[in-house]
Amino acid sequence: MKFDFTGQVVVVTGAAGNLGVAVARAFQNAGAQLALIDHSSGRLPKLFPDLADSPDHLFTPPTDVTDPGSVAATIEKIISRFGRIDALVNTVGGYRAGTPLHETPLSDWEFMLNLNARSVFVVCQAVIPRMLSGNQGRIVNVASRAALSGDALNAAYSASKSAVVRLTESMDAELKERGVNVNCVMPGMIDTPQNRAAMPGADFSKWVAPEAIADVILFLASDGARAIHGAAIPVYGLS
Repeated sequence: MKFDFTGQVVVVTGAAGNLGVAVARAFQNAGAQLALIDHSSGRLPKLFPDLADSPDHLFTPPTDVTDPGSVAATIEKIISRFGRIDALVNTVGGYRAGTPLHETPLSDWEFMLNLNARSVFVVCQAVIPRMLSGNQGRIVNVASRAALSGDALNAAYSASKSAVVRLTESMDAELKERGVNVNCVMPGMIDTPQNRAAMPGADFSKWVAPEAIADVILFLASDGARAIHGAAIPVYGLS
């Protein structure tokens, strides 16, 4: 499917991650102007050397997406450069699991809620007023298949991704009649080098490629998804 985002400003958080890179490249290939957000200052120029000196794209300063002050400063820089934000994709996320709830350190619980859910809350809170000022916008969040049910040894991660789905639904209920629609994707096991290393005996052919998830995200950010509101789209591959 061919998408055209020529002239549109797309913000991608977690742009140096496996999914973030795939999403950014997909939007770039569709003609978008990119504002790429990462917590490190050095990773984006290495991953996107062709964009480093482009006036059409922006590597934002290192940003803590769980910190409202850090995010607000970054969004101001994006607005200063481009004047608007047409689409926001929140790919920031992480995974910690492997212990039963009663043995899970509180620090792991807080890490999961902060990275996976608080980040969505904080970034969206900063971006939504900019979209409302233009009466238009698209927000796509990244949840997980784990959001649908709780599994053993997975409580903190599952709860944090469930929160992303509920945030998506709530934001869309508030915004859909004001020109902004909000949806999320729920990937299954993503085919990344890190996941392959962690599960060398798995059938990688059943996992979903980051590029396939990016295709769904582009659709949700396009005008073709204008009638889709508050959805959580499964993207499982063959798993």
